[in-house]
Amino acid sequence: MAKKTHITPGVACSFCGRKENEAERFLQGANGIMICNVCIDLGYDFLHNNDKATKSIDVKHYNQKSLPRPSEIKAKLDEYVIGQELAKITLSVAVYNHYKRIFSGINSDVELEKSNILLIGPTGTGKTLLAKTLARILDVPFAIADATTITEAGYVGDDVETVLLNLIQNADYDIKAAERGIIFIDEIDKIARKSESTSITRDVSGEGVQQALLKILEGTRSGIPPKGGRKHPEQNLLYINTKNILFIVGGAFQGLDKIVANRMRQSAIGFTAPPISKNDENFKYLQHTEPDDLVKYGFIPELVGRLPVITALHDLDEDALINILTEPKNALIKQYKELLKLDNVQLDFTDETLQKIAQKAIKLKTGARALRGIMESMMLKLMYKIPDNPNISKIIFHKECVDSGKDPEIIYRNTKTA
Repeated sequence: MAKKTHITPGVACSFCGRKENEAERFLQGANGIMICNVCIDLGYDFLHNNDKATKSIDVKHYNQKSLPRPSEIKAKLDEYVIGQELAKITLSVAVYNHYKRIFSGINSDVELEKSNILLIGPTGTGKTLLAKTLARILDVPFAIADATTITEAGYVGDDVETVLLNLIQNADYDIKAAERGIIFIDEIDKIARKSESTSITRDVSGEGVQQALLKILEGTRSGIPPKGGRKHPEQNLLYINTKNILFIVGGAFQGLDKIVANRMRQSAIGFTAPPISKNDENFKYLQHTEPDDLVKYGFIPELVGRLPVITALHDLDEDALINILTEPKNALIKQYKELLKLDNVQLDFTDETLQKIAQKAIKLKTGARALRGIMESMMLKLMYKIPDNPNISKIIFHKECVDSGKDPEIIYRNTKTA
């Protein structure tokens, strides 16, 4: 095996394309074929653990050229997530920089810090979907946790290490793959302490959890019970390093907009103060959130410092909800049409019907989450009776089906209409 200093300048690995300054050693074969030490290690792992190698995902399979660019990541997000342009651009850049940081950290003299992400926005605006879609695009292990179920170690409930165990399980217990994964922690705003002053009493699901999250967010080697539960001295532990795990946390942060608005008004002079708009007023302020605002909301400064990338999501309007119903690859309308297609039945919705569904979802104030519930209630009786009547050819939903619960129009194959 030859060191890279013995190789003609400008060579690159024939397998992954790494150049001489991107790998420690190269092995030279016949006809000038070169292979770097990273590819040799991957080959060894594949040959000696073939089953796991085919299942696990390791970002080391990427290199600087193959890693999706921010524009490519956003284009993929556009296929599944409607609207939220600012959040998608912010996430695309942050994720690209995160995995680029992993590559550059191998031989770089400059240590790049991890950029965990905070998503702020009302329920049903796409926070979980954005994180889940990012993991699918990059093909890395992904886990979701709810901050409201986490308590300090020693108290009833899950501790922060349970979050890491979920990621390890989703990576089929491949630690190397899990160490390059993405974890989404929802409802993070629910663990804010009640006031800015330090609490003198135990807050086992608030400030105490914030303290417990600090280490794993920044990067630490943590021992995890392989089957969950509390640690015991005689128990064998799984050890995972969280240094390269990307954490995305999200929450509705009700009331944060008022904190931001007060700060902006106080810093403005006279008539230059930002106007209050009834149309998506919360987003106008939340997109200007600063670390001090989060501290006032109830987060300890150390935790805020570990969430350097902050982006806001806005409420979904009627047009956005209609697009969510119809446009994404896995849109609800497409799903129901495919389900009925399997029974040889065509499903149609008039434009007025889609508008009524979106308007009803807005009234429920749970964003896109309300759409599935509305659709299920409309489709339930229909999906119950269709398998028993192979003569049904087409179903048409009119706006009255949403307004008054009227049954949809049913067209039969013998041209009769009910």
